[in-house]
Amino acid sequence: MLSPMRTQVGIIGAGPAGLLLSHLLHLRGISSVILERRSRDYVERRVRAGVLEQGTVDTLVESGVGERLLREGLVHEGIELRYGGAGHRVAFEKLVPGRSITVYGQQEVVKDLIAARLAAGADIRFEVDDVAVHSLEDAPYITFGGERLDCDFIAGCDGFHGVSRPSVPEGVITTYEREYPFAWLGILARVAPSAEELIYAQTGRGFALHSMRSPEISRFYLQVPAGEDLDEWPDERIWAELKARLETVPGFALATGEIIEKGITPLRSFVAEPMRHERLFLAGDAAHIVPPTGAKGLNLAVADVRVLTEALTRFYADGSTALLDDYSDICLKRVWRAQHFSWWMTTLLHTFDSDDAYGRRLQTSYLDYVTASDAAATTLAENYVGLPYEVLP
Repeated sequence: MLSPMRTQVGIIGAGPAGLLLSHLLHLRGISSVILERRSRDYVERRVRAGVLEQGTVDTLVESGVGERLLREGLVHEGIELRYGGAGHRVAFEKLVPGRSITVYGQQEVVKDLIAARLAAGADIRFEVDDVAVHSLEDAPYITFGGERLDCDFIAGCDGFHGVSRPSVPEGVITTYEREYPFAWLGILARVAPSAEELIYAQTGRGFALHSMRSPEISRFYLQVPAGEDLDEWPDERIWAELKARLETVPGFALATGEIIEKGITPLRSFVAEPMRHERLFLAGDAAHIVPPTGAKGLNLAVADVRVLTEALTRFYADGSTALLDDYSDICLKRVWRAQHFSWWMTTLLHTFDSDDAYGRRLQTSYLDYVTASDAAATTLAENYVGLPYEVLP
């Protein structure tokens, strides 16, 4: 074992949560080291979320890493719900004035944060192995690749399959889970978007989503059975099914092009309570997973990190542990709100094999209500663009 290094906050994971936490702590004069098992190239290319809430955009811009986001991000002031042969726009500018969403890929957020951290001289260790956490009660440290990192606190930002959450003793954390009987087949295509805003399509064939990443790159998703084999979906079949689910309104034609990436993602809901054990704090996917229908995963990670940054800032300023003690309760209020919204959007728009004619008719009836009632549409809009952040005690 080499001589130990020391930092104030040891961060496991160089995704959006870990990188943003390190960046925000740096702005407050708090040191950190980031450990990541993947390569820099991998984390900068990993395609994930692409819809940023208003609060996420504001956080990135206010912290000085939003220049490219403001220049290249696609600001949207509405989404379309498409069903029953018609499109229905949910107008954010009318329902939640001054708030919108921005389409900007998670990998682009990661690139911006890595560039900012390295420019500031941050210590980011990529491709580390054998990461483990120790002595969480009083003198925590992390071991990795034959080295040791001593720290005051550990932030577990290493995702659902990371090492942070499993390091908590059995019985401390309660988990809540739901797996859905379908998955999303997602593609990136080298083709201009066929619409200016996102289209959420509900059909008898299953759900489809038309999204985008830039004026030249489109992102699409198809509902497929859980456990579906990607080899069963050649490009021709994908485009045929997207057309069948999206070309359901008069005058709409789906543009097709070269598929440059595709994959299948299972849908699940997951929450770990509490999000803190002693001096280990979980953030982002290490603590919670939501179905992507509500576009909440990355945004929840940013919300967690904002609270944790403020809690650590207060601790280092005057030794106060009050906000550290409240971290889990504060974050979980937003997490469960996002869980409900994501579940609601998923059940509203997807086809369930278990549904009979009565269930399918109920689904259409509720879609009619959402698109006809300003109150219902406002609830959708305010959750989609992101609820305001809580005023911290």
